[in-house]
Amino acid sequence: MPGDPLQPVFGGDAPFDATAFEIESRAEFDTHVTKRSLADLVLLGLDLDADAPDFAEVDVRGALFVGCRLASAEVEIDLIRRGAHLVPPFGALPYPTHPALLYTPEDLSSGFAERGFAGMYDTLVYEHFRAHGGAGPDIREAIAQRLHDAGIDNALGKALAAWVDVHGTEGAVGIMGGHAEPRGSAAYRMAADLAWRLAGAGRLIVTGGGPGVMEAANLGAYFAGRPAGELSAAIDRLAVAPDFLDHDPYTAAALDVRDAYPAPADDLVARLTHGGLALPTWLYGHEPANLFAGQIGKYFSNAVREDSILRLSRGGIVFAPGWAGTVQEVFQAATKTFYRTDGPSGAFVFLGVAHWRALPVESLLRPLLARSPHGDQSGLLLVTDSLDEAVAALSGPR
Repeated sequence: MPGDPLQPVFGGDAPFDATAFEIESRAEFDTHVTKRSLADLVLLGLDLDADAPDFAEVDVRGALFVGCRLASAEVEIDLIRRGAHLVPPFGALPYPTHPALLYTPEDLSSGFAERGFAGMYDTLVYEHFRAHGGAGPDIREAIAQRLHDAGIDNALGKALAAWVDVHGTEGAVGIMGGHAEPRGSAAYRMAADLAWRLAGAGRLIVTGGGPGVMEAANLGAYFAGRPAGELSAAIDRLAVAPDFLDHDPYTAAALDVRDAYPAPADDLVARLTHGGLALPTWLYGHEPANLFAGQIGKYFSNAVREDSILRLSRGGIVFAPGWAGTVQEVFQAATKTFYRTDGPSGAFVFLGVAHWRALPVESLLRPLLARSPHGDQSGLLLVTDSLDEAVAALSGPR
């Protein structure tokens, strides 16, 4: 996987990033070793076996090494004796036990050019997940997965803090919908167009990171700042491989579009602007990776991932046509809104009048949200076929 991008340091003791007590790169580590103190710092996922540092004169009391590779068992023992705490990396795992950063499309698709879908990073992790019990892993694998997901939680917090520093606390917008929606369909184009408009207006697009409507939403955000005609042309280009079950052509078409329309910048906030955020799970690892999200927080735990999507999408949620999974998310979101678990909620926009009248969620939600202990919330609901109405609802007071 690509190495950690280093944040520039402009003089003095300015931290590398907003997490001054967490060390996530070798350059940041070296600045502390030069001062001969790692006391009470947290070191995440560093490779310290190559060009091994000399810890002899370094204060390591209270330092927590998580998933770091050290030169020898003797070095590990010496650090522990001098007051450090070690959570070692687990051997023979295809994924990091404590990632310091969110994934990128380049990370997840790594290996596709040489070995196809079956040999790319995302698929190798999924096959490992399946071989070790899937959703019911043994204790050693479960601990490794929990550590990984804790690292994703931490990296997600840092990414969102970077976004807020630039854009303020303007609410993120979640876009949910069917994973099987084929590329090029009317629903796919509608979701892409909506996300393009919202991302262009400075909103952070959040999806579940799967194919179908979710890919369309991240695609729309990926094209933020480009003309609408280029987005339409990209969808036409993707539509030659419409079905995500055709793994290799589906993935190849996505990479082809990325090559034809490169992302304009690759710093963290620019990635979130052009592509948005995706939070997928290896529980559904048979689905190809969504390669248009700017940052990807991929989890092993589906429950943590689903809660995180809805917790973040407090600036409004769009529910494009979908079935059981989407309906489940509707009522999970309604529960959060009813109790204001995560604070005030934005609009609930249901795209596709015919679909949502056939699945009568509106008739269930209106009387429920009207009885919220925080006042009548039923006015948040909108069922529409109009992108203009959807954008207006999501741009209102939050």
